[in-house]
Amino acid sequence: MKYCAFFLLFILTAMSFKANAGETVTYDGGGATLEGYWAESECENGRDAPLILIAHQWLGLTDYEKGRADMLAEKCYTAFALDMYGQGVRPANFEEAGAESSKYKENPQLARNRLSAALNYATSRHGADDKIAIIGYCFGGTMALELARHGADIDGAVSFHGNLATNRPAQPGRDQINASILVHHGDADTLVPPEEVNTFMQEMEAIDADWTFLRYADAKHSFTEKGADDNGLDVTAYNERADKQSWAFTMAFFDEIFNED
Repeated sequence: MKYCAFFLLFILTAMSFKANAGETVTYDGGGATLEGYWAESECENGRDAPLILIAHQWLGLTDYEKGRADMLAEKCYTAFALDMYGQGVRPANFEEAGAESSKYKENPQLARNRLSAALNYATSRHGADDKIAIIGYCFGGTMALELARHGADIDGAVSFHGNLATNRPAQPGRDQINASILVHHGDADTLVPPEEVNTFMQEMEAIDADWTFLRYADAKHSFTEKGADDNGLDVTAYNERADKQSWAFTMAFFDEIFNED
């Protein structure tokens, strides 16, 4: 987790994404003001478009997530890049990012409250009560899975190179995951150990969840992030093939879950 954000801190200013199609919005997070980014579908049937939430990495909401929202809007989805931390709370260094993200990783209920606030805002604004999914990157991938574990009434949850562990795993007879789960994992990712992968799979199997786990050969942590090769860390690397494939598989996943009979 920390290395994904470590690398991101170096490359955020060099992103090819340019957030210019959507708008910055504020919403209530249980007494805290949160600041997200809204990108309306660019297609004619925009009001009927499926709604996709995007959870950010541990540095907070950046142009990376906004750029992904714009990409989704171009694909006829309405996208909402949510804010876990609060308006103006944007970590400036590794220590601050670690401290801020830990608040939510160590307290799943706090994380779920913030995620639910984003979901409530987005569905209220969009007027949608179905065809909803969430995606997330690194810390955001963990948060996407947390919303699914919360039993939220959503169709899908997608994690890109996120950590899979939680302090509140779903339990048979107690929890129900309503969302279909899609996990994109680099097979050369040394920051998510095999034990964590196996524990996640066992959790999903125990509650009979609908889940898919995709491994990408030779892909390290942060494989969707351009510039990961330039930070001097051997544990992160951009992988163009895995980046493009994981995005294509996600688009196919959305098409499937949003068009089920």
